[in-house]
Amino acid sequence: MPTDGVEKATEQATQILELLWRHALPAKPGARGPKPGLTVDAVVDAGIALADREGIEKLTIRAVAAELGLRAMSLYTYVPSKDALLVLMVDAVAADDPAIPADLPIRDRMIAIATRIRTELIAHPWLLEVSPWRQVLGPARMRRYENQLRAISDAGLTDLAMDRAIAVLTDFATGNARLAVAAAGATAQLSDADWWQVHGPLLAEVMPAADFPLAGRVGTAVGEHYQAPADPDGAFAYGVATLVDGILADAGD
Repeated sequence: MPTDGVEKATEQATQILELLWRHALPAKPGARGPKPGLTVDAVVDAGIALADREGIEKLTIRAVAAELGLRAMSLYTYVPSKDALLVLMVDAVAADDPAIPADLPIRDRMIAIATRIRTELIAHPWLLEVSPWRQVLGPARMRRYENQLRAISDAGLTDLAMDRAIAVLTDFATGNARLAVAAAGATAQLSDADWWQVHGPLLAEVMPAADFPLAGRVGTAVGEHYQAPADPDGAFAYGVATLVDGILADAGD
């Protein structure tokens, strides 16, 4: 990367990190801060409320400013860009995740890691649209990672295995949350029973049943049991229990 590109990236990273850790850092002597009457926290809260209500595609500096009764240019006093605001929003949401009770059995503590991630994503579906790669770590996400590690620190895993266990549980919870969010959005428009009433007979007409004997038999059983194409909640309960049992079995080797 050219020198000017590195300098620009460093400047942007410094600005975002200082915003993320604003409550932990001492105020700079003589620094010019935002105008009184509004805080960065209030801007972040407004961004979260907007994204929860209308989705991330509607999240703009102008829209958040309108939420607060301000002009768009005024908001740049508090956050330098939409990307920076998103980083702050992701960290702020993580602050709602308290420590996992230490008196729970280790298996329940590990399941809680995945359950809390899934619950957060379902409550804030826009998080699924934020790239998880190279996310800048703020105090809330670091605290959650610390709490997750503490929750499994007595499982007999190495440091690398603890990190990998948290990553695997998070990835599974994220994938299942994506399915649950999609299911909720679909049923809001047309119930699963109505959808299948339309598509079932049409599929039966075009699909040669003899070519798919197992898929036809299992698919019919699933549809009759769930009255839906799938069961995100049941799949999560089964999957996370299976994952945790596998992780704990590996820890005992």
